[in-house]
Amino acid sequence: MSPNEINQKIDELKMEYIKVQGNIEKLESTGHSTEQLELKLNEIEEEIKKYRMTLNSK
Repeated sequence: MSPNEINQKIDELKMEYIKVQGNIEKLESTGHSTEQLELKLNEIEEEIKKYRMTLNSK
């Protein structure tokens, strides 16, 4: 992947992260479980870290 493609993927993951955070807030306000979405946030964070490491190593 080129640095531009990596940056684009990081931006996409950031947007997904924001969307999931909003969904968590909605579920919390209605008293529903957020455990699955919190796991998704952790997955997104790890993926962003992986792409950043790849970008920094180039």
